[in-house]
Amino acid sequence: MSSTELPGIRAAAAAVAPTVSTVRVAEGERLRSVELPGLTLTLRSRPPRRSGLPPALFVHGLGGSSQNWTALMPLLDDVVDCEAVDLPGFGDSPPPDDGNYSVTGHARAVIRLLDAQERGPVHLFGNSLGGAVATRVAAVRPDLVRTLTLVSPALPEIRVQRTAAPTALLALPGVASLFARLTRDWTAEDRTRGVMALCYGDPARVSETGFRDAVAEMERRLELPYFWDAMARSARGIVDAYTLGGQQGLWRQAERVLAPTQLVYGGRDRLVSFRMARRASAAFRDARLLTLPDAGHVAMMEYPEAVAQAFRELLDECGGS
Repeated sequence: MSSTELPGIRAAAAAVAPTVSTVRVAEGERLRSVELPGLTLTLRSRPPRRSGLPPALFVHGLGGSSQNWTALMPLLDDVVDCEAVDLPGFGDSPPPDDGNYSVTGHARAVIRLLDAQERGPVHLFGNSLGGAVATRVAAVRPDLVRTLTLVSPALPEIRVQRTAAPTALLALPGVASLFARLTRDWTAEDRTRGVMALCYGDPARVSETGFRDAVAEMERRLELPYFWDAMARSARGIVDAYTLGGQQGLWRQAERVLAPTQLVYGGRDRLVSFRMARRASAAFRDARLLTLPDAGHVAMMEYPEAVAQAFRELLDECGGS
C-alpha cells in the first residue's frame, strides 16, 4: 500500500470563517478554509440549486487555482454540489507544513480533505497537474471517486512538446529563482499574456474583464513569498512522477482506475500533446473521449459548455448519481 493510501490522521474538518483576501470571488461563489494537521486548504463553492445533489470536487493545474473552474461550476450546479480546491501553495491555500509538492503529496492533500469532510465519493475533476493528482486519488482510493473527468491530464509523455520544455526546466534547482530575477522587470500584464498564449488555444477568446481579473490575480501571486517555490517544487513533482515506474507509475495507476472516466483533450494544447488522447483512452478501462480541435490546455475555461455537456452525458450513463 502506498503512502497516498495512508493519508495519516483523520481530523474533522474545522469550521472556519470565510477567507478574507484579494482573491476574486464570482457572484454566487464563496470561499472557506478547512484546517487539517499541517495543512490548510481553501475551497471555492457554489450553492447547489437543490439539496441532496451528489458532491463534485475540482482540482486545478500547475500555477492555477480554484478560479480555473469558475466558468464550469455554474453550468453543473443543477446536477452536482460543486466545490473546487486550492492545492497547497496555490490560490489562497498556504504552503503545506511538510513542503511536499509532489503529485503524491497533492493527492494526499485531496484524500485528507475528502476523508475529513466525509464528502466522498465525489465526481472528481482534474486539469493538467490536477489530472495527474486526480488519477492517483482514483487509483489508490476508489471508494472516494464516483466518476473521473480529466482535462488535459499531465500523464507521462516520452516526447514532450517543445512548448512544454520551460515547465520541465522550472523543475531544475535554481532555475525558478534565476527566472524570477531575469524577469523582474516584466509587468503582470506581460506575464499574464504569456501564460494565456501558452494555455489557450485562442487567447483572443478571453474577455477584457477576464484578462484584467487574471492580471490582478497574477499581481497578488507575485507578492506571495512562496510563489516561485511552490511553482518549482510542483513542477519537479510532475517531472518526478513522469519518471516513476512500477505500481506507482501514473500510466499503471490509470489502468487501475475503476471509476467511469471522461477524457478531454484540446487540439491546440501546447503543454499536453493531443496525441496522448489515444493512449489515455486505451489506459483507462471505462473511458470516453471528447476532443476539442480549437481548445488549448484549459478547455474547461475556453469551452465550458462542451465540457459540461460531456459530463452530463457521463452522468446519464451512470444513472444520474
